[in-house]
Order: sequence, then C-alpha cells, then structure tokens
Amino acid sequence: MNNILFAKIAQRLPQNQSLNETIANTLNVSYDAAHRRTSGKSKLSLEEAVRLAEAFNLSLDELKNCGQELVAVQKTAMITTAKDLEHYFQQSAESVKKLAQQKDCRLYYSAKDIPIFYLLDGRELTRFKIYVWLKLLANDWDAVHFENFNLPLDTFKAAVKLGEVYRDIPKTEIWGTTTFNSTLKQIHFYFEAGQLNSETALAICGELSELLDQLKSNARADNKDFSIYHNELLLMNNTVFIESANRNAFYVPFTFLSYFLATDELTCRQAQISINKQLSKSVSLNTAGDRVRNQFFDKIKKRILALESLIRAQDTLDFE
Repeated sequence: MNNILFAKIAQRLPQNQSLNETIANTLNVSYDAAHRRTSGKSKLSLEEAVRLAEAFNLSLDELKNCGQELVAVQKTAMITTAKDLEHYFQQSAESVKKLAQQKDCRLYYSAKDIPIFYLLDGRELTRFKIYVWLKLLANDWDAVHFENFNLPLDTFKAAVKLGEVYRDIPKTEIWGTTTFNSTLKQIHFYFEAGQLNSETALAICGELSELLDQLKSNARADNKDFSIYHNELLLMNNTVFIESANRNAFYVPFTFLSYFLATDELTCRQAQISINKQLSKSVSLNTAGDRVRNQFFDKIKKRILALESLIRAQDTLDFE
C-alpha cells in the first residue's frame, strides 16, 4: 500500500517539487526519514498513512485495492441538542471553507429541498428553520411555541456564518417545482398545530416569496456564478458536489441534516459523471425563454400564495 500511496502523491505534485520534501513537510519528519519511507526501508504507521491520505485527498480503501465497492467517508455527529446543532454548523462551515478557498471552486446541488445556504441569512426564516430542526432532532423542544423560542445566540451566529461561507461560491443547482414544498408544509403544520401564529407564518411566507424572486432575478444567461436547472422527472436528493482545481468533495445525506462526506478521487469522479448526466437531462432556466422560466417560478409562487390564502382564511374564520 505504501508504494501505491507514494505513487499517487507524486502524481499530484508539480514536476519540480520533491516527493521526499513533501512527505517530510507533511509528516513533520526529516528529509532522511522521509526518504526511508519512500524507498521502502521504513514502513508508514497507520497514523502517517491517514495523514498523507487526508492531505492529498486519497482514500485508504482505494489504496488497498478494494475497488469500487467500499468507500471511506466522514460522518457528521448526531444532533440532539442546540449545542450539537451549533457544532454541526461550525463543522460544515469549516469543511466548505477549505474547499471554497481552492482555485476554480464550484458547487453543484441536487435540490430536493431549498438548499440550506438560502435559509441562513439571519432573518425570520432562519429562526423558523432552526426551530423546526430542533423540534425534529432534539429532545426538549416539543412543546415550545415559536413565539417563545429562545434561540441560543451562539447557534444562530454559527448558522449565519455557514450561510456566509456558501454565499460567494459559484453554484449550479438542479431544482424541481416541489423544492419549496417541505418548508411550506412545515409552516402549515406548525400553524395548524397552534405553535406558529398567523402573523409570523405570513411573514415567513413573504420571505420565501422574496427568495424565489431573487432566484428568478439571478437566473440570467450572463450570470456565470449561478446556474439553475429544472428537472421534471428526477427526484432530487440534496446531494452536494464541490469541485475545485486541486480537491473535490461529495456530500451525501445520511439522516435529516447529517451527511456522509467522501473525498476520494474515484467517488468524486463518479459523482461528477452522475451530476453531468442529470444536467444533460435538465432545462437551464438561465438560458430558457421567458415562457419556460416564468412557468417554473410561477408554479412555486402559486403554492406560496395558496398557503398565505389558507392562513388568512383560517384566521378570518376563527370564531373564538
């Protein structure tokens, strides 16, 4: 495995960069110690192999010739408290920030639901989504009314920080007309359950309308930093692929907010092929005519307006 690891690292280095010096710097050992490892006179420890694999975006499973059936992934921790959610935001921000700093970075999102970075701008929609996440994941929020929801400030700041990390990354997104549905259902559910009052529910609907209008405004042929596609047949799954000149990453949903992160070359290459196939079967809303673009966004807008009408009607018919 050592020889395969060193060979793959050497492939990633510029022609004028020494493999031994690179190994020495990465492992914090002397040049001679690095040479003994690359020449096979000394074996790498498991810790050293893991450190090198992480530094050069390699999978140890791939190095052991396990083929395409096994993949080494990282998994986010389980969320059961507001503090856990804060750590989730921080961990996600750190992971994405490392990739965002790479040259030619671009994010691809298969949007079953509204991408998380659109929900973390610090407004009422942000508070509501965190409220929903905690009620679904944590153990002590079941009876809390949204108006009495005391969101921990550190959790809120970590959420907004994650949104900021995503903001300037060029994006290609694949949407369906149902992408807004889960958030609309959550608003309706908690309104019906008496845990969200009509005024706040309508305010959140208004923010969703503003978000939709902004997306439509950004979907222009000359906007190279934002591309949105519509796929009528594919059921999206909230997978995220981030590519850059030197490093790629593939995020796969695990349970609700949590995800698996794969960074090995083979998995990322397969993910990229899959996304390109999805894009080839989708319609670009940036370059589509006004009729096609308007039909897509209007269909979502009508659902928002329908929910607003339902809330107002129920509020009007409240005889108590």
